[in-house]
Amino acid sequence: MHETFENLALKGTTTIGVVCKDGVILASDTRVMLGNLIAHKRGKKVYKIDDHLAMTIAGSVADAQRTVDILKVNAQLYKLNQKRPIPVSSAARLVANLFFSARLAPLIVQVLVGGVDGTGPHVFSLDPFGSLTEEKCVATGSGSPIAYGVLEDRYKEGMAIKDLLSVIVRAVDSAMKRDAASGDSFNVTVIDQKGYRDLSDDEKKSILGGS
Repeated sequence: MHETFENLALKGTTTIGVVCKDGVILASDTRVMLGNLIAHKRGKKVYKIDDHLAMTIAGSVADAQRTVDILKVNAQLYKLNQKRPIPVSSAARLVANLFFSARLAPLIVQVLVGGVDGTGPHVFSLDPFGSLTEEKCVATGSGSPIAYGVLEDRYKEGMAIKDLLSVIVRAVDSAMKRDAASGDSFNVTVIDQKGYRDLSDDEKKSILGGS
């Protein structure tokens, strides 16, 4: 059974979430591993939940996609019932409850839930058993130790999105260069008062070239 989980898991991965004074940034590499095989070079690991909310994934693809689908549906139901977007903390708590309820047969996935609501920008980190912590700067996956080397050196609380983009891009790029299970390409998502936005390829190249 252990070997089955190992073969099904989205091995490796580098995902990052940081809180800025004017929003949040979520980023990931795009390499998908199946054991020691590179199964996909352009895998999506940052998912839009709503205009103000997103989630990163690391772990089993099936478990991660199920988690994303459940959170999307519940976020839309909350908006319909309450006439306002779901708070980021409530979205994170919903995922934590889902993971905890399945703890005897855990969902093999670690996620970051990040977004902006009426109380400001927030990023939450969750493990497969439902442990929930709010973070200012966090990385997950096999490339996280390398990413932390950049983040802890250059991240400071209260920085603006425009100033932190180069830090995040450099952190992901460093992980891709040193961690065999992370690589190929990367995606960066910005969420601020204007909503959700993925950086274009040209923007990412420009930031990487100048960082």
